[in-house]
Amino acid sequence: MELIGTIKNIGPVQNFASGFQKREFILVTEEQYPQTLLIEITADRIDLLDHFKPSDIVRVGINIKGKEWTSPGGDVKYFTSLSAWKVTHKILSNSAT
Repeated sequence: MELIGTIKNIGPVQNFASGFQKREFILVTEEQYPQTLLIEITADRIDLLDHFKPSDIVRVGINIKGKEWTSPGGDVKYFTSLSAWKVTHKILSNSAT
């Protein structure tokens, strides 16, 4: 799936005891009813955001991931995340003719 929007914020790299790393950013989509989405980048792709800043208009390739988790008390919860695998600057078309 692909999203186009403006980067609102880019978070720092988060390191976990297991060795797992992730970085999150906020994207405001370009559509009739813009959506503000939290998107994560994990592992070896966290440096994808190094070339971007807030207010950049980007094209983001994402995967939607879901997970079921059972708490120690037996409660079952479900989580959904948007995971980016590609981030590029959106190329603006030249509308002057």
